[in-house]
Amino acid sequence: MLVSHMAKHEPDLSRLFHALADPTRRTIVTRLAEGPAPVTELAKPTGLRLPTVMRHLSVLEEAGLIATSKDGRVRSCAIVPEALAPVRTWLDEQREIWEARLDRMDDYVMKLMEERAK
Repeated sequence: MLVSHMAKHEPDLSRLFHALADPTRRTIVTRLAEGPAPVTELAKPTGLRLPTVMRHLSVLEEAGLIATSKDGRVRSCAIVPEALAPVRTWLDEQREIWEARLDRMDDYVMKLMEERAK
């Protein structure tokens, strides 16, 4: 059942989670939530070399989380907020499942307590 439930989700969901799994990429996404930025600005706080930062940006772009543009010699990046919708949907579904399970467990425990009190 778990496999069939997971199969209905977009294959992009795995790509999104992969992209967000790295702390450097999450830092970049957090920075881009403030507004677009040139690659050099995104690279500075990481302490990483530019080619390494470019690989991180490539992963984010392939996942659809960011878009890049080039103006002359300056490459800039911007966040694509709607790209997080599949993650949000999946997390909401998981929350509903676990809340229902916890509600059922609470009902069961309360029933046991009432039976013991009799």
